Amino acid sequence: MSAVRDAGGGSRVAVLARRGKFFVAEPFFGAGPRPVVSRDRQVSVGDLIVVRAGSGRNGRGGGRATVVKRIGRSDVARDVVEALMVDRGLRRRFDPAVEHEARDVSAASLAGDDATGWSSDRRDLRSLPTFTVDPATARDFDDAISAAQEDDGTRRVWVHIADVSAYVRPGSLLDREAYRRGTSVYVPGAVEPMLPEALSNRACSLVPGQDRLAVTTEIVLEGAKVRSSAFYRSVIRSDERLDYGAVDRIFDGRSRAAGSWGPALEVARAAAAALEERRASRAALSLESVEPEFEFDDRGDVISAEAVEQTESHRMIEHLMISANEQVARLLVSRRVPTLYRVHERPDGVAAERLIDQLASLGVPTPPVPTGHITPQQAADVIGEASQLVEQWTASRGGRGRRALTSLVLRSLKQAYYDQRNRGHAGLQLSSYCHFTSPIRRYPDLICHRALLSAVTGDEPAPAVSWVGEAGPWCSAREREAMSIERDADDIVGCFALERWLRAADPDEALEGEVVGLAGAGAFVAFGPRGEFEGLLPVRMLRGDWWELNEQGTMLVGTRGGATIRLGDPVQVRVGSIDAPRGRVDLLPGWEVD
Repeated sequence: MSAVRDAGGGSRVAVLARRGKFFVAEPFFGAGPRPVVSRDRQVSVGDLIVVRAGSGRNGRGGGRATVVKRIGRSDVARDVVEALMVDRGLRRRFDPAVEHEARDVSAASLAGDDATGWSSDRRDLRSLPTFTVDPATARDFDDAISAAQEDDGTRRVWVHIADVSAYVRPGSLLDREAYRRGTSVYVPGAVEPMLPEALSNRACSLVPGQDRLAVTTEIVLEGAKVRSSAFYRSVIRSDERLDYGAVDRIFDGRSRAAGSWGPALEVARAAAAALEERRASRAALSLESVEPEFEFDDRGDVISAEAVEQTESHRMIEHLMISANEQVARLLVSRRVPTLYRVHERPDGVAAERLIDQLASLGVPTPPVPTGHITPQQAADVIGEASQLVEQWTASRGGRGRRALTSLVLRSLKQAYYDQRNRGHAGLQLSSYCHFTSPIRRYPDLICHRALLSAVTGDEPAPAVSWVGEAGPWCSAREREAMSIERDADDIVGCFALERWLRAADPDEALEGEVVGLAGAGAFVAFGPRGEFEGLLPVRMLRGDWWELNEQGTMLVGTRGGATIRLGDPVQVRVGSIDAPRGRVDLLPGWEVD
């Protein structure tokens, strides 16, 4: 968690506190100055505020701070997340001129104005049964799916992506602001969107029952083999807005697909299953992720937390999107159009050998490792095969150890980034890959749309080579910043959820947990009814022995008694302390220690 930062214009995020006769602005997210503030009747002790430091005499500082804005209460989860976003420099609003431009192009589009792309050159696909699949809380729908079984046994899949380029013209106010933001930032209960709501949640969002502009990738699949692909602008109308849970209920027979989109869903499912099988045969990474999901009440208090695992519905959409991204990248490579590729460089041999050593130390089955010097491609193959064995091994154990071992696999890889040079995607074992399927929330996808359309329709200018070269590092940096904010926000809300859960629990009862990470300082333990909470069990609390991390970083070993705490081990804990602003939970052992 960061220290208090400048929130813009010399302002800082703080909490109002009283110290004797004075009101002061206490840093909320870390250490920093505690300036005296002039009491504003609109704020109370415990309020989260944005303050601007006073200039003091002769402009040298030391004067009283001024309350610029009240954010909310420091004991309300949603308000603390809002404060975090402000603290990290997110603007939380758009410039009025940008909002005005967004409303204008949105109104023109909804009125069917040719200036926003409603032309006869678009293919009319509104008669195709079409559906979207997104999280239940989603409001911006980038992608929709149509699918049909052909008489010759092939499957035809249409991946429709919102045509954001029809609204956001290069060099416009909207375009410059979207580039500055680079990506939407999604935190529990809130979002910092890349585009104003008039576009992100309305004109561009592929909502059901409404005509929408799209860029369609049409793929004909013979099993998992792509027989042909085509790209064009289209107009579509989604028939159904599905969420992942609803699709999973259909897949396991608990519900029925009652609409015209039902057969299309079954074809899409079969196509994705074939693509998944091909991906596994190529030793591509197989990683089952767990994402936290929270529910809030009207006040902003978190009322539930759940660790959501990836299911078949998630994998169906993932494989279809990967296929669309790959086909777009392959065309752009062949046409040599400047664009941004999603690059995931091959790992080095040392990283692969260390991963195999780590897994072996835990008794996890591992693939054979080539002797001698390991090339980057061999390292990628070894790690991909290892990830598949990890998934099989943890599945046979009811999922125990999956989170910890998945983390080991991820740390053996290099970080993906955006670049104008196509260097392939090692994790997917693809020679060409780009991000094309989420232009509402990622600027690199918008670049790929413009590049693709310049190649296949000629009605968009190709991105300039020099500009694309600068955009890669910028978009990569914005992505990393967004991920950091999202991770910290999850930790904060998790702490509030834990505090609420503990109020109804027996404080003296030991909680069942699982070791999901290790460091010299202690063991990170996931606990709770569904493993939705996480905290640190410090080694200093494990009295009676001296604990050291083994060479592989996979277990803590008691140097006196020889006891071990290993990744994936079940362990009992009790909650010692919770520091919500820093997203930190300190645990105590749930057993007697000497």
